[in-house]
Amino acid sequence: MTLVAGVDSSTKSTKVVIVDTDDGTIVASATSRHPATSPPRSEQDPTTWWRALSKAWSSCGPITRSVKAVSIAAQQHGLVALDGNGEAVHPAKLWNDSESAAQCAALTEELGADQWAKRCGSVLTPSFTITKLAWLRETDPDAYAAIRRVLLPHEWLTWQLLGCPVRAVGDRGDASGTGWWSPRSGDVDEGLLALVGAQHEWLPEILGPNTLAGQATTMIRGAAVGPGTGDNMGAALALGLTPGDVAISFGTSGTAFTSSNSPSFDAEGEVAGFADAAGRYLPLVCTLNATKVTEWAVGLSGGKANDLDRIGALAPPGANGVVLVPYLDGERTPLLPDATGTLSGLRTTSSVADIVRASVEGVVCGLLNGVDALERCGVDVSGRLLAVGGGARSVLYRQVLADLSQKVVVTLDPAVDRVAVGAAAQATAVLFESSPDDVGAQWARNEKVIVETEPKIDTALSAQLRDRYRSLANRQLR
Repeated sequence: MTLVAGVDSSTKSTKVVIVDTDDGTIVASATSRHPATSPPRSEQDPTTWWRALSKAWSSCGPITRSVKAVSIAAQQHGLVALDGNGEAVHPAKLWNDSESAAQCAALTEELGADQWAKRCGSVLTPSFTITKLAWLRETDPDAYAAIRRVLLPHEWLTWQLLGCPVRAVGDRGDASGTGWWSPRSGDVDEGLLALVGAQHEWLPEILGPNTLAGQATTMIRGAAVGPGTGDNMGAALALGLTPGDVAISFGTSGTAFTSSNSPSFDAEGEVAGFADAAGRYLPLVCTLNATKVTEWAVGLSGGKANDLDRIGALAPPGANGVVLVPYLDGERTPLLPDATGTLSGLRTTSSVADIVRASVEGVVCGLLNGVDALERCGVDVSGRLLAVGGGARSVLYRQVLADLSQKVVVTLDPAVDRVAVGAAAQATAVLFESSPDDVGAQWARNEKVIVETEPKIDTALSAQLRDRYRSLANRQLR
């Protein structure tokens, strides 16, 4: 038995999993929380990530001494700006920090959305690292002047694991969410960097999907360290996605993404044309509002999150005419930062169960609109449909997804942290000089897979419900 470790460092916590490389079995895991943030300002001291990682690592127990390799996946887009001594010049700004909205708008106007999409794969949103760097330059020029190194969260954690060497490293997947690295060319776009006065020498070296980053000097000395990646890229590895497969992730926010053999770009800004962690591409659509919306709806009835299936089952498909556009905290796709939720179709006969059911249908409709956007960009979406994330534990979420997509839904064990397991797959690939997506696919095949039954509603009713949602959502765009 050979053991490797995978790390998922998210906005809320750091999780460590210890995995048997033979079959992907998780033999130990632990989680440690991060300090809470309150967008639109969402900042953390990066040293708290390291403390959380160290605590979670220790909590896994003596088995960690047998770990032979480790890789770190973490939240995308965050800005960790360091001075010449390796100290942060400003608290790290996270992906969900939107204080750079003005800088995002200015950068977009300077080049045009189409040029941004072509050159870095995506139309900018305030999530992208380059907008945060522009914000720091404008609001704190002294801090900006002190910058000598710019890293993403996973790159900073990997750098710490390696003992803070002269050379920092990263990977193509996470780099593709910065706004200055081009998935199409596979390199930094110097012209984009120049827009914010940044220097190429501040950036890490981008490694290949199974390239050894070095040997750990902390936590487990001598273990092989992988290049790491972004959280969505790590999840894709663990799912064993092949071109055409679509993953729908129901977390606090939602994502729809697939593996593609060709880079994509979307001038309309709905699809982010990321690279993946396996040498291909990861077209992705992100919505801000997913399980937090359904938790809110369940809370209206006095219930708790785990009451979702029970309460939602009391209403039929279509929620007796109630429709919810779930932009409760604004929205990223479509980009409507100041939007609010819209509830329509209420009658004196409407019940809280109708609202709960409508909340699930609204979240699913928004993500299926994302799948439509992928297809509009020429991305193959004809393969399997996978439901993942915490919301995929819900029978209601899975059934509504099957009903409204008119496809069978495949669910891998939703209790497994796919990001951490994907990082472990990368660590395995580094250790054995194999392909990380092949490792992830093999492990996924060894799990129990639940295939949903055929949809309970026909194609005509599904189209009607989705059209009803689109009609209401489109009012927000006017």
